[in-house]
Amino acid sequence: MDSQNVLVTSAGSIVAQGIMKCLNLANQQAGTDGRYKIVAADMSPRAPGLYRADFGALVPPVTSPDYLDFIIKLCLEKKIRAVFVGSDEETFPLALAKDDIENKSGAVVITNPPDVISIATDKWETFRFLKQRKLPCAESALPKDRVKFVRRTGFPVVVKPREGHGSLHFYVAHDEDELEASISIISKAGWRPFLQEYLDGEDSEFTSGVTISTSGKIMSSISMRKFLKGGQTYKAFIDDYAEVRKVAEETALQIGARGPINIQGKMSGGTIKTFEINPRFSATSPLRAVAGINEADIIFRNVVFREEPRKNKYERLVCMRYLNEVYIPYSTYEDTERNRSVQVSNSFIPNYF
Repeated sequence: MDSQNVLVTSAGSIVAQGIMKCLNLANQQAGTDGRYKIVAADMSPRAPGLYRADFGALVPPVTSPDYLDFIIKLCLEKKIRAVFVGSDEETFPLALAKDDIENKSGAVVITNPPDVISIATDKWETFRFLKQRKLPCAESALPKDRVKFVRRTGFPVVVKPREGHGSLHFYVAHDEDELEASISIISKAGWRPFLQEYLDGEDSEFTSGVTISTSGKIMSSISMRKFLKGGQTYKAFIDDYAEVRKVAEETALQIGARGPINIQGKMSGGTIKTFEINPRFSATSPLRAVAGINEADIIFRNVVFREEPRKNKYERLVCMRYLNEVYIPYSTYEDTERNRSVQVSNSFIPNYF
């Protein structure tokens, strides 16, 4: 494969950095010529991904009226073949603008259909979808039904925003006072509260990644048992987990995914119960790529070259994440602020761990 220019948005996010790691891993495996030239974009010069790409560009925030025009212009200037979406905030706007971006720039936007995103990014709608399709899921309720819900499930009860992601405003209420306080805090923060069955077990949470081709076929699936800190996976056990993968695959097909999708669930009573769906690449994508399932490479080949790679096997691994740092000369940061782009990517990562 000749070198292909790709755009990764929100280069400061852990999701975007995970995508870049996958693309760079594909480059290492391809040899010296590489497969991908990465253009990274972010609205802040403090995004580390800008300085680890082949080119970095500062763009307006996604809420700006100039955002889409800037993305199209960047795609034209850099001859971008595909756009990888690196944040939840950009997922829906770029899905809605997919046809416009592709028609004007020729760059394929890698995103799920808007209706899939609408269901998956609203946890109540996710629950309703899973329940209607008779897919195993964590029981859930809206605050207005909290008395009946608590009577049925008992305490503790998980309280979180319908629209939230990560661990922001995630609460476990152990009694009525904590339940009312959690609902109030989330409401005052401008979110819509949502109640969910508490699934016990620190070592029973799983994340599964499934890639679905443009024709609706499964290209890959991989599951891992994960341990969280600050809402992010910091330890993971990558294994076959056949039953977990089976539920994730069925869920991805039923919801109508096209591209990357992640199914989050917990094992309860011998059954994996889904409690969240993310209609995008995952922050754990690079872990999967090292194990043998490079989702970014798989999906690029599908949407650009119309290939349908099938990846059924992967390596059993244990991953232990740690912090690392990217450094740049102060002058490079100042130049980036002034020029709105990274002209010279002279960042470095010391080999001290």
